[in-house]
Amino acid sequence: QVQLVESGGGLVQAGGSLRLSCAASGSIFRINAMGWYRQAPGKKRELVASITSSSSTNYADSVKGRFTISRDNAKNTVALQMNSLKPEDTAVYYCNLRQRYLEVWGQGTLVTVSS
Repeated sequence: QVQLVESGGGLVQAGGSLRLSCAASGSIFRINAMGWYRQAPGKKRELVASITSSSSTNYADSVKGRFTISRDNAKNTVALQMNSLKPEDTAVYYCNLRQRYLEVWGQGTLVTVSS
């Protein structure tokens, strides 16, 4: 069984920064992908950024140049550094892990960006 625990959400003014962290525990395969998704009120959940165990990254166009995803394979953690935040970044952010036979979601952490 795999569990994801997120931290780091909160309230920030537009232009500010936040860092989200996610720690995975349990039966983690060496080869996997971890990422962050978000869901704003009334909208579908969307990919924000993802990173593979070989550090290949993928970003949504809306966050390119502002957000940076990173991971520590030894600790099974993934982080999302969010800079130049905008009100439209307000959402619940979910950590995600995909590995063979399994996809797991965190409980979500709320990010609110005020204008």
